[in-house]
Amino acid sequence: MLSPNDKKLEKLDPFYRPSMSKQKTSAEIISEARNALRTVGTQRPFTPREDQRKLFGPASSRTLENRPPSSFSLHASSFESSDSRPISGARLSPLELKPKAPASPTTEEDPYLAFPKPPVDPVKIRRISSARARLFRAASQGALLPDRTLPPAEPSTVESKETVVMGDAMVKINGIYLTESNAIGHLKSHPLQLNYDGGFSEIKKQEMFKGTTSLPSHLRSGGDQGKRRSRASSCFNSSDLSRPETTAVSKADVQEKETEIEVEEVFWNTRIVPILQELEKEEKIETICAACAQLHHALEEGNMLGNKFKRRSVLLKTLYKLVDIGSDLLSLKLAKIILALKVSRKNLLNVCKLIFKISRSEKNDSLIENDSILESLLEVLRSEDLQTNTEAFLYCMGAIKFISGNPRFLDEMISKDAVEILMNLIKQINENTNKCGTCLPNSGHLLVQVTATLRNLVDSPLARSKLLSISALPQLCTAMGQYEADKDVCTNIARIFSKLTSYHDCCVALANYSRCYALFLKLINKYQKKQDLVVRIVFILGNLTAKNNQAREQFSKEKGSIPTLLSLFHTFYKLDLCAEKGAVGAEQPQAPRPRAQAEDVLIKLTRVLANLAIHPGIGPALAANPHAVGLLLATLEHKSIEDCEELVINTTATINNLSYYQMKNSIIQDKKLYIAELLIKLLVSNNMDGILEAVRVFGNLSQDQDICDFIVQKNVHKFMIALLDAKHQDICFSACGVLLNLTVDKDKRVILKEGGGIKKLVDCLRHFGPTDWQLACLVCKTLWNFSENITNASSCFGDEDTNTLLVLLPSFLDEELALDGSFDRDLKNYHKLQWETEFKPVAQQLLNRIQSHHTFLEPLPIPSF
Repeated sequence: MLSPNDKKLEKLDPFYRPSMSKQKTSAEIISEARNALRTVGTQRPFTPREDQRKLFGPASSRTLENRPPSSFSLHASSFESSDSRPISGARLSPLELKPKAPASPTTEEDPYLAFPKPPVDPVKIRRISSARARLFRAASQGALLPDRTLPPAEPSTVESKETVVMGDAMVKINGIYLTESNAIGHLKSHPLQLNYDGGFSEIKKQEMFKGTTSLPSHLRSGGDQGKRRSRASSCFNSSDLSRPETTAVSKADVQEKETEIEVEEVFWNTRIVPILQELEKEEKIETICAACAQLHHALEEGNMLGNKFKRRSVLLKTLYKLVDIGSDLLSLKLAKIILALKVSRKNLLNVCKLIFKISRSEKNDSLIENDSILESLLEVLRSEDLQTNTEAFLYCMGAIKFISGNPRFLDEMISKDAVEILMNLIKQINENTNKCGTCLPNSGHLLVQVTATLRNLVDSPLARSKLLSISALPQLCTAMGQYEADKDVCTNIARIFSKLTSYHDCCVALANYSRCYALFLKLINKYQKKQDLVVRIVFILGNLTAKNNQAREQFSKEKGSIPTLLSLFHTFYKLDLCAEKGAVGAEQPQAPRPRAQAEDVLIKLTRVLANLAIHPGIGPALAANPHAVGLLLATLEHKSIEDCEELVINTTATINNLSYYQMKNSIIQDKKLYIAELLIKLLVSNNMDGILEAVRVFGNLSQDQDICDFIVQKNVHKFMIALLDAKHQDICFSACGVLLNLTVDKDKRVILKEGGGIKKLVDCLRHFGPTDWQLACLVCKTLWNFSENITNASSCFGDEDTNTLLVLLPSFLDEELALDGSFDRDLKNYHKLQWETEFKPVAQQLLNRIQSHHTFLEPLPIPSF
């Protein structure tokens, strides 16, 4: 006699009976599903390493005629001796013809105006103090300062801001004017800060360089003193000098400038000229390289780097001549000095070409690393004008691209702000393109190099963090949109996004930029048969839609999104079939290559469709789309898991997601028996991943009576029972789901006794219950359905399994014992929620049923865990 509670239990329906009267909400569907709707992973498209370092690789869409050369000859004659400003192109108004004093032409070594001047009066030269003469004699012998100081005298000091007219020669030190005789005592401690006022600018050449080696004519500094005085004087207006309140100060400033030039002259002749002489005479490469390093150090010490140094042209001519030696090590040292001298125009282009030429050989990477040329290249991008030097930037970026291909340079490049510099360059190109309204070819060439370099840099976590911090992804999308006609640019940026979206934070950042979806669809339509580009765009879409429901919805709302994907699917499905037929008839082993490329696109496409199907608003529409389902089934029919494992598994996973939606207009439901026939091929394969996907699809389809009959007729249920021994939680879960749906039909419950099904279910409960309450719940539901018409527990389950259940279920229902696991806090809370909401209610019902139909003959043992 059953108690009222037991009678109430007997009236409960079997679990998982499909109910057509009550449609489940999407939240209920998703909450009940365990891997029934799931995303699909895949590998990032492979980018082969180029055999040779060139501006544009063999896969470039540019023809040889439409691309800058990567090979060229470069000689000393390629450089210009003058580095003057380029012609502006602006039309100037005519000048009035008025007589003017003739001026010397502007040259690199003489950038100031110089006027004719009569010879220097010898009497004036003789009036130079003996102390000043000793200063220059000491400097000419290699020491800029005298080794001893003269006896001190009473100083006469006046603040530099006051107006002073003094008869004696004056020296200005740190803003203080001293008499000449007292200033000498300060020379040793303030060598390069001295500025001389009055009476010191004229010195005989033979006295200034007394005791030194004679200089070549092109390195001498004599004869320039008058020019310098005139140039310095020309910096001031004559009317300003005539005013009483400024006369003395202005005169002092003029004389100060003259003295600065003279001190620079001394440094040039004593420190720079000897090195230049050595460079012209020396023949050993090692010695010349050492001299170049010494020269760079001396120029830096004398503050002679940059483009303001008056002897710069003489120096550059000497350096240019050394280019013809043809040594890569020497050329790098020369290039470093030339760039530090801030050359422009053609010379900047040629020096960038020189470095580019050297960097093309991987064996020179160690030379580049030792000479720290990278910093000089980045400085060109940072400080020079893009529009004026686009071609120079191209070869500069080409060299940086080659360098970035070596992982040893990544940290150095990122620490020197390479990411910020390159993104600023992309921003400038975007702005210039937006202003012009058209894409300039040279800008496109440059953008290819910049994006290829960024593609190498984003392998670094620090580089990715910097890109996110400066909001670089929208700028990259803008460049991709503006240069959509340039396949090389689009491919490089797609490669960057392929890498970035493999990381969660970068993927979220791109998904939140809503304009990217329309851009990607536009490129797919434009380059539908360009496999290397579309495969990456589809891979990016797969990443964006993998774990972001908002991204799925945003993409699906774009006009023509699903038709575009299906059109691409159809295109590459046909290409794959053609390649397959060609491979069968071909004798050459390289024939399958196009087939592999087509398969790669199909793999990424099926992944996107599987991810989109998770969205409750997109999945039903795809399931009801004949074109979509037809392509999936055709792929599953023509492909074997032995030949195309990833494609077959992705296709099956997509069908599984679509089969989750039980709708009257579902094409999946219409073709369910055909799908079941195709799935048997997977079940009998040796691929466990393929078997798991097939069982998952059967788990959804077996809610239909026709599929249940098919399973029994084809003995698929025996296979499901055998899978319970797999000791794999996901396989056991899916197989148990199929058996659960079979036990809804009373006539099919007996199949659980075939092959020891009850025992295997109890074993699954024992092995996985404490760690997987969802699987334990599914086992209990299956046993509940099986025992619906129970009269005796032992006759229903067997004595051994009944006793095991009477031990396991009470222990699992004990909260303290059941939840005593080594989980972290979050996992423990989730574990507890599963136990309370899913397992406990079902297990308690099953235990009550067994206890009410079981006669205890002996005490049961207490389980130990």
